[in-house]
Amino acid sequence: MKKEEIVDMLIIGAGPVGLFTAFYAGMREATVKLVDSMPEVGGQLSALYPDKYIYDVAGFPGVKAKDLVQELYKQALTFTPTICLNEQVQQITPLEDGTFEIYTSKAIHLSRSIIITAGAGAFEPRRLKNANAKDYENKTLHYFVNDLEQFRGKRVLVCGGGDSAVDWALALEPIAQDVTLIHRREDFRAHESSISNLKASSVTIRTPFELAELLGSAGQLHQAIIQEVKGAREEILEIDDIIVNYGFITNIGPIKSWGLETTKNAVTVNGRMETNINGIYAAGDICGYDGKPKLIATGFGEATIAVNHAKSYLDPKAKLSVHSTHLFASPS
Repeated sequence: MKKEEIVDMLIIGAGPVGLFTAFYAGMREATVKLVDSMPEVGGQLSALYPDKYIYDVAGFPGVKAKDLVQELYKQALTFTPTICLNEQVQQITPLEDGTFEIYTSKAIHLSRSIIITAGAGAFEPRRLKNANAKDYENKTLHYFVNDLEQFRGKRVLVCGGGDSAVDWALALEPIAQDVTLIHRREDFRAHESSISNLKASSVTIRTPFELAELLGSAGQLHQAIIQEVKGAREEILEIDDIIVNYGFITNIGPIKSWGLETTKNAVTVNGRMETNINGIYAAGDICGYDGKPKLIATGFGEATIAVNHAKSYLDPKAKLSVHSTHLFASPS
């Protein structure tokens, strides 16, 4: 494979944190390459829930995932980074001169430092265990939602108790004919304000209930039987579609073979976002430390820390941080 020209910082992962990392690295006048295994930027925001509202980004009371990705992408292009999509990073080799060879499925990249922003790694949904669930998958049983309009006028059952389930139920309320949300526990795990909005909405809430049986034909759901957890109550719901939000099974894959210290599918970092290998940093959901909240907003802050310390690693005389007001002219 052809060896590419060396860059200052190679960023692994083009999700929201990776895109912002590329922008901020450009602000520090670093040459940047952004590599991702997906065919488009945005990570899980683009692949799983482009129409879902995100509520933890400063300055936005609520912003659709796809709109956030679009703006982050435009921002990242400010300093014209090289973006390589459909390339999975397979191996990292430190060289004697302090640079790194990054082997992907398509090329060998060279960089003076690396920032890993790979999100949660590879992921797949926790699927229903009902015997006939596969008969409806990708038809009327959904683990991912790419377009809310497909549910317009439909009777939708949402399963789950976390932020995604509650957010989907609220987003569907003005679109679907009716929405029912079931959760196997009495209490939801979503943000308090989202739960308050849910209770004030027209969404039908059934707790503690779980899905017992799916009824339909030719891939089209007609009914769902829900069963009270540790109880005798049973209900038959007339439905057209089911959205399941039971979380995801994640795997950081080849990252585990790169010699990095990891804990519970996360790369261990210190307060400088440094890994145990000099010159390699991590930010976003892929990295872990005590007390870390897994929020996009957290990842944006970690990105600036990682870039600033990578810049200092590459040039010990460089300032540890800069203010954006010093780099751009005031808007007219």
